Amino acid sequence: MKAERPLILITNDDGIGSRGIAHLTRIAVTLGDVVVVAPDSAQSGKSSAISVNTPLFINEHQPLECARMMSANGTPVDCVKLAMFAVLDRRPDLILSGINHGSNAAVNNIYSGTMGAAMEGCLLGIPSIGYSLLDHSPGADFDPLTPFIKEITAKVLAEGLPEGICLNVNFPTRCTPKGIKVVRTAKGRWTEEYATYATPHGTPFYWLTGKFHNDEPDNLETDEYWLKQQYGTIVPIRPDQTATDMIIRVRDIFSEI
Repeated sequence: MKAERPLILITNDDGIGSRGIAHLTRIAVTLGDVVVVAPDSAQSGKSSAISVNTPLFINEHQPLECARMMSANGTPVDCVKLAMFAVLDRRPDLILSGINHGSNAAVNNIYSGTMGAAMEGCLLGIPSIGYSLLDHSPGADFDPLTPFIKEITAKVLAEGLPEGICLNVNFPTRCTPKGIKVVRTAKGRWTEEYATYATPHGTPFYWLTGKFHNDEPDNLETDEYWLKQQYGTIVPIRPDQTATDMIIRVRDIFSEI
């Protein structure tokens, strides 16, 4: 009997028409059977948001090579949930999210719809990877990433990931990465987060902008450091945010309640 090929589910937060998801799909079809269920429009910054009071619809698109292509009018997490509930005929062996147009390094992974989808896969017990390129351009060049993405994806397909862990993978832009570093997220914060404008009637409104301030730019243990050295970075992410090392300390604070 012919062995069944691995099933790979792909989504993103830039939408079904993005260059990044097309590139990731072309890589993934060399490794398994691929089904794409992605938002029908950009969903950046949606993190793990789900649609609560909105009916969701799935639309079929032309296949890309041998991959089935679908879009939904929801968030990246909606797309994962819908794929599992209404599209796939078997449990996927791997979930891929991306390739995101823009960085998901440092604190960006908290806000990222790309990583929200990867974390949803992780919560389902499915090995999951989020891929990002530090280039917001719609025409970003993903070609230099191909061998790295193929090798990382193949390795996870073959060996899986530790329980409760998904991967946040980022690549520097406008270069061929020098290699891959497995590190942690850099500590930092966003500043000057909004620009202030006014309507013709003088009513103020605000537009998201901002600058990322890296609190530890010279720390070799962080993703931001190695991305600046033109390396790709892999950060293991745990969706369970319980501060287990603080339970005893917090218990002591409330011991008399």
